[in-house]
Amino acid sequence: MRIGVLTGGGDCPGLNAVIRAVVRKGVGAYGHEFVGYRDGWRGPLEDDRRPLGVPEVRGILPRGGTILGSSRTNPFAGEGGPERIAANLEAVGVDGLIAIGGEDTLGAASRLHTEHGLNVVGVPKTIDNDLSATDYTFGFDTAVNVAMEAIDRLHTTADSHHRVLIVEVMGRDAGWIAVHAGLAGGANVILIPERQFDVEAVCDLVARRFAGHFAPIVVVAEGAQPLGGMPDAGDAPTDAFGHVRLGGVGHWLEREIERRTGKETRATVLGHVQRGGTPTAFDRVLATRFGLHAIEAAHEGRWGTMAALRGTDIKLVELTEATDELKTVPESFYAEAEVFFG
Repeated sequence: MRIGVLTGGGDCPGLNAVIRAVVRKGVGAYGHEFVGYRDGWRGPLEDDRRPLGVPEVRGILPRGGTILGSSRTNPFAGEGGPERIAANLEAVGVDGLIAIGGEDTLGAASRLHTEHGLNVVGVPKTIDNDLSATDYTFGFDTAVNVAMEAIDRLHTTADSHHRVLIVEVMGRDAGWIAVHAGLAGGANVILIPERQFDVEAVCDLVARRFAGHFAPIVVVAEGAQPLGGMPDAGDAPTDAFGHVRLGGVGHWLEREIERRTGKETRATVLGHVQRGGTPTAFDRVLATRFGLHAIEAAHEGRWGTMAALRGTDIKLVELTEATDELKTVPESFYAEAEVFFG
């Protein structure tokens, strides 16, 4: 077979490990040929492709980002997108696609398969770890470790200057990075999208920390909201899938805490630092296993499925299941972290 590979949505550590595993096993074990489509769904939409063989994937295991490029192109945003993709694949003899991405990329893959009959296998990718069909997604562990290291470093400067330090991490709708990194880094307050927070309650926790002669660390996910919501949130631009561009809650909280408590407060926004750089060992292994099972599914013609981690095993699940429900932080897990607040 001739199989196309694409990476869509935000980049994250481990994408290249998936590509490498797909190609190495696909060529070595099955004799398949591969085409790399550039920049997510834009590639097959515009027939922008590159050769993808064993020489092209040598040495990419430890590299962050993706050698194929990525974008948030939505194939359903304009008219005739699915038909153009199908025509472009047929013209160059591509029998099916392996789509590596998160909720939006895999949601588009699912629709292309169920509504338009395209052969697609999915691989879950999101540092937010919010896909319900898989226990973990690659990139998440790397992001948590980056955030944890930042929190570790900020503890010392917070104590030295008697400041409140805020760390804003990624997490649009789910606070997995914030909770994991906050717990691992010994944060004193963790704020997540699943629960609106009371600024006065945050200030009380800050005061409690200072009462013990220690400076507080506040970890906030980018999608966290104060009671009543963020002011002027409706003015933010949106992407091709309709998502509001987030960011700013850390600096807003910085101003509010300083105004209400009189304590010097500084915010650090980690942003894309969490996405970049070399993946951890856990993410390299998970991404590699996903790639191996994805090409096996394509070889067996099990289109419309996605590789998922269940416990320690990789299982194939329906693509529709992958994007059915958002996986958010349960109240019980957040309650465990609250023990260490203040």
